[in-house]
Amino acid sequence: SINSYERIKNLSWILQHHTDEKILIVISAMGKMTNSLEKIAEEYYEGKKEEALHLFEGVKSHHLSLIKYLFTIEWEKATKDLEIIFTQTESILNTSPTKDYNYYYDQIVSIGELLSSSLISNFLTEENIPNIWFDVRKVLKTDSNFRDGKVDWDLSKEKINQEVRPLFNDTNFVITQGFISSDQDDNSTTLGREGSDFTAAIFAKLLNAESATIWKDVDGVMSGDPREIKTAVVVENLNYKEVIEMAYYGAQVIHPKTIKPLQNENIPLYVKSFINPQLPGTAITAVKTGKLPPMIVYKRNQALITLESIDFTFVEGGPINNLHTILDKLRLKPNLTQNTAISLLMCVDDIEEKTSELAEQAAHIFLVHIRRNLTLLTIRHYDLEIIEQLTKGKAIVLEQRTTETVQLLISED
Repeated sequence: SINSYERIKNLSWILQHHTDEKILIVISAMGKMTNSLEKIAEEYYEGKKEEALHLFEGVKSHHLSLIKYLFTIEWEKATKDLEIIFTQTESILNTSPTKDYNYYYDQIVSIGELLSSSLISNFLTEENIPNIWFDVRKVLKTDSNFRDGKVDWDLSKEKINQEVRPLFNDTNFVITQGFISSDQDDNSTTLGREGSDFTAAIFAKLLNAESATIWKDVDGVMSGDPREIKTAVVVENLNYKEVIEMAYYGAQVIHPKTIKPLQNENIPLYVKSFINPQLPGTAITAVKTGKLPPMIVYKRNQALITLESIDFTFVEGGPINNLHTILDKLRLKPNLTQNTAISLLMCVDDIEEKTSELAEQAAHIFLVHIRRNLTLLTIRHYDLEIIEQLTKGKAIVLEQRTTETVQLLISED
């Protein structure tokens, strides 16, 4: 949400309404900054050092330009703190890569959160909102699986108790970074998809927080994407299980790995609007919710892969096991599967190089057919009326139902 100086000022306004609470604040990179840093990492790893340094100048100027809008007193310290981070990054970009790409991705991309959180901490000081900034990499420890670090919960808890808890003796607001962490050799690591939300959940669990709040650019968790479902509404109360189910089916809500640490400790999660913070948003708890509206998820650009037994024997057993090996290697997850005695139907995201490679490798085991340009529609808490409304005039290629959920693979042609 912090993609401009106006948004950063909005953060200050929100915090002024919570000055009597002890809050750990997890900051993401600004706007599309992660995308910019990913491009820099790619150029650097391909040996295009000058291009990488040139792109990095854009990152620097973006953050430095915000200082003139945000600061009148603390500008010198804010500038100095940013320049320390700039220098550390340029020292990497001026070398040649000797390790694999994922390692350098984490060393370079991780600075987005360091820059944004440093800027915000200094701005809050400018606004007379006392706070302490700390580098999350000192306490949040993972293995060395770069780009998808696995949290070392015991070590992280020990370090958080030693280094983070005492900070609240001196301030009510502690500022840190989302998405990033470090391994036991102090190399930067990252936590994968939705890493900042996950960071908040980790700290909530390990600090025994009263609650966690995720601030987004929407009014709360909605029953569907309002850009596609005009009747979508904010759902004010959900339980953990429902959110995990929705995320599994592809809804852009909260990632399951964020939910689990909170669910395990029964810590409420609130999803609030950064734009309209006075709105109630959504509360996600263990409490069983009442009747929910139909929850609608579209996944576009799907492919239906039909795999038939070559010799008309059952597909179960060896052929299926071999197929799972191929899927694991390609990191391709089926969104829907159905099987008959001699065939398996599988709906996947149509990433062309992956689906083509899957078809090529699976052709040694099955007769393979691919149908593209499909959409997977998932409706939880469905009724016949909503199914008819959303499928009117469209061909249903594949259908799967439980008592709570219907999935329909639709041809838009």
